[in-house]
Amino acid sequence: MPTTIQLLGHATFKVTTPENKVIIVDPWLSGNSFMPEHLKKFDDIDLFLITHGHDDHFDLEVLDIVKNGKTKVIANSMVRWYLIENNCPLSAIEAMNLGGTISILDCMVTMVNGFHTSHINISETQARFGHNSCGYVLQLSDGTRIYFAGDTCVFGDMKLIGEIYKPTIAVLPIGDRYTMGPSEAAHAIRLLNVKQVIPFHYGTFKQLTGTPEQLAVLTKDIEGLQIHALKAGEELKVEG
Repeated sequence: MPTTIQLLGHATFKVTTPENKVIIVDPWLSGNSFMPEHLKKFDDIDLFLITHGHDDHFDLEVLDIVKNGKTKVIANSMVRWYLIENNCPLSAIEAMNLGGTISILDCMVTMVNGFHTSHINISETQARFGHNSCGYVLQLSDGTRIYFAGDTCVFGDMKLIGEIYKPTIAVLPIGDRYTMGPSEAAHAIRLLNVKQVIPFHYGTFKQLTGTPEQLAVLTKDIEGLQIHALKAGEELKVEG
């Protein structure tokens, strides 16, 4: 079966691998009002990838799910320690850091840099565990290579990510204000040298004003570029 990428809502994605394993990127789960209700079933997850600790990318429902003994979690060190402080089983955590690659679920997962300051809310008036966002590159058995940028601005080393990992598809934020907007994302596409893009983190909260249409105008000179503007619940079958 081909790799599929499904937008669950806002910034949460579901990747189904050729081996029918399920990877959830940035698990904002039951409380995600942008996720269709029929998709809020989380009993078949094999791996969580967490780019950072903001509420719209991560919630503690992850803890209830990993207690099944099957599901693993990969996150940056600060989110990892927050999970451990909240009694996440150590056996559920796959520890890694920037630049590292591990083999899991018949695919290779690499943690790469991102630029987006973050924290974890402890209450309405308190935050702890300050950290920077990260991204991930998934290299799947069918040759598909997906770059999940997470929340980030554009940065020059996206060129290195493109050269080293050669992603076949990039998942990029375009909403502006809190992440890069269409102008910066258009530059990121050139740095990465990708021909397929899934935009995200737009059209949900009113402050996120960037649109796929703006991105298309700014990249109309890139021959063969495909912009897959998925709606919540839609999925893309990716050819390796």
